[in-house]
Amino acid sequence: MKRVVISGIGTEIPDEIISNEELVESFNAWVDLENPMRIARGEEPLARSDAEFIVYASGVQTRHVHTRDGILDPRRMTPRIPKRDDDALSVMAEFGAKAARKAIADAGIDAADIDMVICAASHQQRPYPAQAIEIQKELGTSGAAFDMSLGCSSAVAGLHVAFNLLRAGAHRRVLVVTPEIITGHLNFRDRQTHFIFGDAAAALLLEAVDDDEERSGRFEVIDTRGWTQFSNNIRTNFGFLNRAGLEDPSVVPMEGNMIKQVGNKVFKEVTVAGHRFIVDFLKEHGHSPQGIRRFWLHQANARMNAMILKLSFGHEVGHDRAPMVLSELGNTAAAGAVIALEQNHRDLEAGDVGLLCAFGAGYSIGGVLLRMM
Repeated sequence: MKRVVISGIGTEIPDEIISNEELVESFNAWVDLENPMRIARGEEPLARSDAEFIVYASGVQTRHVHTRDGILDPRRMTPRIPKRDDDALSVMAEFGAKAARKAIADAGIDAADIDMVICAASHQQRPYPAQAIEIQKELGTSGAAFDMSLGCSSAVAGLHVAFNLLRAGAHRRVLVVTPEIITGHLNFRDRQTHFIFGDAAAALLLEAVDDDEERSGRFEVIDTRGWTQFSNNIRTNFGFLNRAGLEDPSVVPMEGNMIKQVGNKVFKEVTVAGHRFIVDFLKEHGHSPQGIRRFWLHQANARMNAMILKLSFGHEVGHDRAPMVLSELGNTAAAGAVIALEQNHRDLEAGDVGLLCAFGAGYSIGGVLLRMM
């Protein structure tokens, strides 16, 4: 089996920002428009949102978005992203390619030296042609490409596949790209989820290396692991069969088909499962949480991460041991843990061990055990 290193890391964070206060103002304006109609129909009025509630529930204070225009309009509440011709570079491929170019530059190689691209994201813009193949064309990489999705665990699942392809000798260099434009699929009229997500893209370049090769300042991948268990508590129903169940298939309503979750159940169940996964995965390799220099966890909920770490360590741990980027970026889905890694690894020393770990819909959990070379 070959050794595998992460030779390049790149992230792309949009410039446009929406604060909690702006989001709440828009949501409450829509509630004020909606409630008179609900009351007239004999329905329960909707509750207003609150910036303090958002921080308490999630830890999010601001989020970066791919396209701000349209989101805060209470009569629209969806980003206004113009449709592109089929022959034009797609929005998602363009976004992913920006992060990918940074990862390639970080590795100091030519794109043509990459022989596999995996686009691993929680949402794909279309079923086919694969976004990964479009990114391959845009970058000029060789070999093959494919898409994969496993909710917010997608990037780590992509790394799991890439690691095993490389160590088996099937490929030499694999680029895992994670472009997340979650705001395009988010129901900004759902009080339980409208504040959670932000947009970002991330990319990691993995290479197979010889046994005696050293890459100072880079991570060697020790092992990867995945875990899944079916749950409906985080779900989207948007898909091609939606139209097949309608009397008029020409118009497919989005209500009920966008992201939804049962927040209290997700918090409790993923906290327990995440803690157990981390402890068991580390134990397989002779480690305990106390021996891991840094944890780059999924950036979904600050309280959930704190609880997982407290269960694992027996006490609370701070930013140095488990850095968070959630407060400024929101939940950037599968890109979040990679962004935490990119922004918080340059102080590590040779021999330090870290764990990249993400939790997502499914339920799904993935882990990548890393050692600084």
